[in-house]
Amino acid sequence: MATYDFVFDSLGLRGWCGEEQGGLTSMADLLGETSGEEATVSAWDTPFPSLDALHEACNTIPQSRELTLGLEQGFLGIKDSLKVVVDPLTQPLSWALSNALWVMQAVPWWIMIPALMLIVYLVGRSFKLVGLVAAAFCFLAFVDYYDYTMQTLAIIFVCAIICVLLGVPIGIAMSRSDRVQRVMIPILDMLQTLPPFVYLIPLIFLFSVTEPKLYGIAIILYAIVPVVRLTDLGIRLVDKDVIEAADAFGMTKRQKLYGVQIPLALPNIMAGVNQTIMMSLAMVVIASLVSAPGLGVLVLRGIRNLELGVGLLSGLGIVLLAIILDRVTKAALARINAQQPQ
Repeated sequence: MATYDFVFDSLGLRGWCGEEQGGLTSMADLLGETSGEEATVSAWDTPFPSLDALHEACNTIPQSRELTLGLEQGFLGIKDSLKVVVDPLTQPLSWALSNALWVMQAVPWWIMIPALMLIVYLVGRSFKLVGLVAAAFCFLAFVDYYDYTMQTLAIIFVCAIICVLLGVPIGIAMSRSDRVQRVMIPILDMLQTLPPFVYLIPLIFLFSVTEPKLYGIAIILYAIVPVVRLTDLGIRLVDKDVIEAADAFGMTKRQKLYGVQIPLALPNIMAGVNQTIMMSLAMVVIASLVSAPGLGVLVLRGIRNLELGVGLLSGLGIVLLAIILDRVTKAALARINAQQPQ
């Protein structure tokens, strides 16, 4: 006798279950009948009324594996229609990633490293930071990890730029409308709390493993949340007295946005960009499981082949890259803060 037979018997649903007596005989019931004793379940061992427990009492109730199979079949049923819509929209991402990877590897090191040093100097105005960048890239090139580092950097550049281009307008829309904010917050919460590996599961069914947009979409979905949240927060934290002064001068909403709110919210926005870049770097390593090139491939190789040296050295390369990106974005943020009126 199943644990929850009494539920269906008391509600008169035994006929709906398609049985005249109790549910399916369990192994405990068979052992009890063999020994001449009725199998009983103590209150302490009573199982939760889950799908599997209820299925034992009524086989009309589906099992949990039938639910998961139903979800899988439902997704596969709409996969082709979904791909027709999503594939053209995401194709530019594949082109951008492919071209960025080609450029970062085609340009010789004696041009690329000085160019990166010049960019860092223009952003941070710090010779110490330029020296750190030069030392880090020269070290990675010295141990023959230069190409892997450039691949990782190319992916981060493309995905971070797209996150900013999409995230800042979404954050602005949230700051200007409470309704948009109420709609977006649950979506952002879901994106922020989902484990990184979960992003890859549906995308593997939609796209080929060889397509760059497979890992590009996963990185963007994972990393876009900070820039959206901090853009919304930064604009909402702009002093109301400043907004009232702008209204007194007769500024339109567009003029207030671009002339007052965004400049004052720029430190928060840049903090969001910093976090987005760091999360992109973290996801690039995980995306190596689905053919994303870069230092993550070496980390994965170290794990699979138990090559301790390769894993540690590639991990050190990722740490150096994270330090560089963090210091550069923080230097840019410090310059922005210094230019803000006190």
